[in-house]
Order: sequence, then C-alpha cells, then structure tokens
Amino acid sequence: MLVTEQLHLTAGARVLVDKLDWQVADGECWSIIGRNGAGKSTLMRTLAGLRDPDGGQVLLKGRPLGAWPLEALARERAFLAQSRSDAFSYTALETVLSARHPYHDKRYWEDSDDHAIALSMLAAMEVEDLAARDVRTLSGGERQRVAIAALLAQDTPLLLLDEPANALDLAHQVGVMGLLAKLCREQNKTIVMIGHDLNLAHSISTHALLLMGDGRWLAGAKGDVMQADILSDYLHHPIETVRHGARTIFIPNEANA
Repeated sequence: MLVTEQLHLTAGARVLVDKLDWQVADGECWSIIGRNGAGKSTLMRTLAGLRDPDGGQVLLKGRPLGAWPLEALARERAFLAQSRSDAFSYTALETVLSARHPYHDKRYWEDSDDHAIALSMLAAMEVEDLAARDVRTLSGGERQRVAIAALLAQDTPLLLLDEPANALDLAHQVGVMGLLAKLCREQNKTIVMIGHDLNLAHSISTHALLLMGDGRWLAGAKGDVMQADILSDYLHHPIETVRHGARTIFIPNEANA
C-alpha cells in the first residue's frame, strides 16, 4: 500500500528522518511514536503528499505520490490533521459532505448517496444530533469527531491520522480506536496514525514506527518494537510494562526519571 525509499526529512538544520526504508501492507495498522519534535507530523504530511520530502520518495501502490492526479489521490488516501481552523460557518453535515467531493466527477452538488454516507459516519462518531450545528460552535471533542466522520466518509483504502484521540474524552478515545482497529480487521483498511498514548497504540496497532528525532528510526511488528527498553530510549524516559490479563500496560517510571 505505502512505501518509503531512502526518505530524508529535515527541519531547518535538523535531520528528523534519515534513509527511511519502510513498507506498510494492506490491512496493517501502524502507530508512529516519538517525542515532541521528533518529526511525526512532518512525516505524516509527507506521506499525505502535502509536503515534499528532502530526499528519497514516497510511493502509494507502487506509484510516486507526485505522479498521482490530485482527485485520484483523494480517492486513495484520507488525512486527518492534528489541528484545523474553521473560517466559515459550515454545518457539521456540510463539513462531512465535503469529503465526498473526490467522487463527484463533473457533479457540483452531493446526491442522496453522499448524504446517506455522511449521516452514517456522523452516527458512527455519535454526533448525528449535531448535523445542523455550525462547526465553529462545537467543543473540541465534538469537532474532532466530526473531522473523523469526514475522514471516514472519504472512504479511502489508506487512512492517515495525526493524533485522532486529540481532545476526546476517555470513552470516545476507546471507541474511536476500536473502530479504527475494526476497519483494519474487517474492511482491510490500512491505517497509519500518530498518538502519545502507548497503551491505546499497543491495544489496536499491528505495527509501530519509532522516531528518535535525530534521523534514527525503528519499524516493525508492535511486539518487536514496543518494548520497555526500546521505548525508554526513543522517548528519553524510563518505561516499565506490566501484564493485566492479555494486555500489556506501559507505565512511566517516575522514580528513576
């Protein structure tokens, strides 16, 4: 689905990612993990085609991102930004409907199928009662769920999410993450996401990509990568793990910090 070849990313004089050779297969769910400033959002924007790499390339289904017509690219990958600015008074429904534009061809207006999909995705995010509300009047968590509804309504095989749990309460964090995992399992969607909650990431991800922030990286199955000693090194903070039933729980060790 997604491949990077010798990908090189910088921020000013800093090297964030160096020589990233990485493969994301259909149906996999990847978590990108690293400290603040390690380059996670920079990488995500590059994967979405919103930023040119400083070296190397990104391929989607074997084709360089730059070779994809924008409309066709919008039918292949959807991107959830870390933050957004709502300049206009769109309703929540109109916001989600905008994600259907890649499928309109020469049509300007949405049809009944688009409306049905948009309403279904609002319901999946438990914000269908907000469909007529101005998005500028929503709380941060409500606005985030509308944004995720729009991402889902775009109906692409690849979903790129920068901190999808941002501003969500505990119940909705668990619900959204569970839905994403279900999309991978049951619909063979491919998901790459950024998150700071190691426990949520471990509970739904199949793989993890760790960024050190100085060019170094580590990618692999979550069981190989999300280990206490490795995470402690990459996050620059001691991490311990405990077992609770079938779950692995990550705990920051404050005593040795």
